[in-house]
Amino acid sequence: MARVTIIGGHGKVALLAEPMLVDAGHQVIGIIRAESQSADLMARGATPEVVDIASLSVEQMTELFARLGTEVLIWSAGAGGVGGPERTYAIDRDAAIRSMDAAQAAGVKRYIMVSYLGAGADHGVPADHGFYAYAEAKAAADEYLRSSGLDFTILGPGTLTLEDEGGIEVTTAPAHNGDSSDTSRATVARVLTATVADDSTIGKAIPFRNGSTPVAEALAAAPAGTSLR
Repeated sequence: MARVTIIGGHGKVALLAEPMLVDAGHQVIGIIRAESQSADLMARGATPEVVDIASLSVEQMTELFARLGTEVLIWSAGAGGVGGPERTYAIDRDAAIRSMDAAQAAGVKRYIMVSYLGAGADHGVPADHGFYAYAEAKAAADEYLRSSGLDFTILGPGTLTLEDEGGIEVTTAPAHNGDSSDTSRATVARVLTATVADDSTIGKAIPFRNGSTPVAEALAAAPAGTSLR
């Protein structure tokens, strides 16, 4: 069992993952920006830590992770398209990268990144598309994590939906030829929980979408590699 810190603790996936992680026996701390969100985390068995992660330096993050006793760090935060490209880069790239340096400095070896299916330097998003800044930011953060020396796993779910939890298919192919990349947020939460427990996922990037294979089985069989495409 581990002390798990989730950055972006009030996100839709995080709120689903927190009770799963607690039920699995972990101590869960959710980093959130607003005190008003604390009750939602406590109702799920998680401990809230109110701080704007994007405003912290590497040194301040290092002190935070050490104080919290973090053993597993999950990045599930994001600008969510609010504030334009500048804020997207500030959170999804710059703050994420600082959190990796801080994890190293604080002695936190295990780092799990929530990315997306198709992420990478060759993401193919046009520069004039609204998704471009996010795609660029995630590509940079994911690549930095790969070379960080941390025990990383990069998770790449497809298009997030509100469907019930189910199985997954590990795939490097975004939607094409009528196929769907839909991925239930509840399933992503289960994947996060299973990843914490499965050391065979260390060093892997795992792209996935809704499928028929049970989550734990699919993760255990995921091939080695660091591509979400």
